Amino acid sequence: MRILLWSDDLMSRGRIESAWKQAGAQLLKRVDTETPDYVVVDLGARDALTHITRLRSSFPEVDILAFGPHVDGEAFKAAKAAGASEVVARGAVVERGLRRLQQSSD
Repeated sequence: MRILLWSDDLMSRGRIESAWKQAGAQLLKRVDTETPDYVVVDLGARDALTHITRLRSSFPEVDILAFGPHVDGEAFKAAKAAGASEVVARGAVVERGLRRLQQSSD
């Protein structure tokens, strides 16, 4: 499974990428021309909502998972309005991605 992870937070990004790579994911770079199977956007990233809107337009059939602080309900609503398929708390993003990887291999 090819995952595009959009995050400016190097600590979170490293933790997330490590777990997903160990599970068999291929992490795409923002400049890759391949179509991702799954897009994950950190709501703490600069212009995250703009990126969600653009990514939704570019990849209308691809699920977009947005994640952020569990206490930021307004950001969760805004992410859904921008085109995210699903929004989860930051602490759940690794597990959600692992579940998605498992589903794609079944």
